[in-house]
Amino acid sequence: MYFAIVSMDRPGATEVRADTRPAHREYLKSPPHGVTYRLGGPLLAPDGATAIGTLLVIDAPDLETAQKFSANDPYNKANLFAEVSVRPWDWGTGNPDKG
Repeated sequence: MYFAIVSMDRPGATEVRADTRPAHREYLKSPPHGVTYRLGGPLLAPDGATAIGTLLVIDAPDLETAQKFSANDPYNKANLFAEVSVRPWDWGTGNPDKG
């Protein structure tokens, strides 16, 4: 099942994001968390350059696993986010698994 994780940064947390980015990216590649990272990237401010959040799409067996994955993300552990939403997502258009 697919899940969309939308996380918005705390104001003034630009340095936290930069400092934690390598650990976050490594975490996305680590298999022990029981999910498959499908796609994602930073959400941007209207200037098109400043990161203000993160969007991830993962494949996980259930909501609890997806929530645990989100909670253990180094960004989340570093208190980067003001809010996080983990929601089941029906990946229709563009889904490589649906050919």
